[in-house]
Amino acid sequence: MRPMVASFFHRKQKSDWRLRALMGFFILFTFIVLFRLFMLQVMQGNFYQALASGQHAFYQELFAERGDIYIRDWMTGKEYLAATNEPKAFVYADPRRVEDPIMTAKALSYILGYEIIEPSSGEDDELPNNADEDILAIVEMETGDSEGEVVAIEVEEEVLGDEESGRAYQQLVERLSKIDDPYEPIARNIDDTTLQKILALDLSGIHYVLEKGRAYPETNLGGHVFGFVGADTEGDLTGRYGVEGFMDDFLAGNDGFIDAATNATDRWIGIGARSFDSAQDGGDLLLTIDRTIQYHACSILEDGVERYDAEGGALVILEPETGRIMAMCSVPNFDPNSYYDVETISVFNSYASSIAYEPGSVFKPLVVAAALDRGVVTPTTTYFDAGEVEVDDFTIRNSDLKSYGVQTMTEVLEKSLNTGMVHIMREMGQDALKEAVEDFGFGTLTGIELSGEANGTIASLSKEAEIYYATGSYGQGLTVTPLQLAAAYGALANGGLLMRPYIVEEQRFANGDTIDTYPEAVRQVVTKKTATTIGAMLVSVVENGYGGSAGVPGYYIAGKTGTAQVAREDGRGYQDDYTKATFVGYGPVEDPAYVMVVMLDHPRAVEWASDTSAPLFGEISEFLLQYLEVAPSR
Repeated sequence: MRPMVASFFHRKQKSDWRLRALMGFFILFTFIVLFRLFMLQVMQGNFYQALASGQHAFYQELFAERGDIYIRDWMTGKEYLAATNEPKAFVYADPRRVEDPIMTAKALSYILGYEIIEPSSGEDDELPNNADEDILAIVEMETGDSEGEVVAIEVEEEVLGDEESGRAYQQLVERLSKIDDPYEPIARNIDDTTLQKILALDLSGIHYVLEKGRAYPETNLGGHVFGFVGADTEGDLTGRYGVEGFMDDFLAGNDGFIDAATNATDRWIGIGARSFDSAQDGGDLLLTIDRTIQYHACSILEDGVERYDAEGGALVILEPETGRIMAMCSVPNFDPNSYYDVETISVFNSYASSIAYEPGSVFKPLVVAAALDRGVVTPTTTYFDAGEVEVDDFTIRNSDLKSYGVQTMTEVLEKSLNTGMVHIMREMGQDALKEAVEDFGFGTLTGIELSGEANGTIASLSKEAEIYYATGSYGQGLTVTPLQLAAAYGALANGGLLMRPYIVEEQRFANGDTIDTYPEAVRQVVTKKTATTIGAMLVSVVENGYGGSAGVPGYYIAGKTGTAQVAREDGRGYQDDYTKATFVGYGPVEDPAYVMVVMLDHPRAVEWASDTSAPLFGEISEFLLQYLEVAPSR
């Protein structure tokens, strides 16, 4: 019995040990599971909850397509793209991978058009002898220098800051020399041709990406009209200046988004929350600008600015019956494709619509028309010109410092007599003068679809002293824009009816709907009889006065010169030897097809409008009458 009992107890002990081991393992496993659940649900619950939410959420911004801008030839009806969307390259650098920052900066500068300006060492700087052959090939193509010589402009260190292009090169060197920096921007809005030149260099550390861009196929045909798309203060792309700026909301459209729940396979959950707002593409615009007129007329203006050594100039041509802008430009101009290359942002301000100035004698016919309309003078009314007239404590003289004795109102315009205008102002009265100036639209915006339009100022006509009304009668002491002048003379050419100038012919929505712009009458400024009378007087100015060079053989052209002084910035009198020369007119007078303003800012070669803006007006008029197929009338 003893062996059997001993065996039994041995087996029982062995079984109890296994049971206890199994129970211990079970307890340990349970503890581990509970601990893990505690960590997941309590200690890290928020993290995994957010992770799970992220895995089942989908958000996508939907970008609207910006609308296009078109111009056309009126005679053929053919339309041309003036602004459209086109991917542009954004070139950037990884300075850590750039082998030679200076050589790389110089090679890029050749292609990007930067001046290589650096402190002079007394000798021309050259690319290293071991420079890549591709770089030298590009240099030869861009500069015509087969040896790859870099011409360094000798300047002092402190002068570099005034050299915009040179500063761009210096900034390139600085950016490419940041050896611990993985990213430095180089240039945006790079066209494909320029990009290919950069890629041909195979420069280490230089890369690019394609991003949304705006292209202007007509280049600088109408930079101030089109404007451009650029970054605002927040870094967002938006329309700037011109039509792009004024019509930005219409052109840009509205972005949309998708916000929805998805499963593990990124499929939308049918019963899950879902938000969807579709993108609304921007609309297209057709402008009133005639492509052929814009090209020829603005080319003549640019030649005139150079010929007469002027600081700048402006041109406005409109259809008097409707107010449609046929052509508009300003010099200096800019290419919207490379708007960032301008020397100063003041270039973006158009002489035609954004910069107001004292118009001088081109203002006189408008005042004479108002006086005729009120019956206080007729074309044959006379006064005695003594060459000067006293107003308050001031002496007003004729611009040529001459006296002419007895003169008619027509002769006042022909000889542009300041004393005659003071006589007319006194016959009208100060209140009537102010009313007339306001009726012609001065001191207020025309409402044209261009960003940055200036309203000018006629505040001097709200003062008590007579001197302000005397000088205002011949266009000094108040400011206007060429666009306002064009609209006002348009009223004279249009039977006395002032029309609102407009430059957007048609709005074309993405859904196919369209909105046409119809001519809008502002007010009847003078009677049709008065308009006809002043027109005849202005023909006499062209044929017998200072506007002779504005005439076109075979046609009756109406117009007036104006050579105005420019006020000092401190308000104390006028600058010496600084004038703005303007000619405003229309033709043919019996059935006007156009009104035109030509203005030159500070023509140094020749001072007077009769010898500068007037002949430019005549040259453009001759082209216009032929292009518009207006038959001669004499």
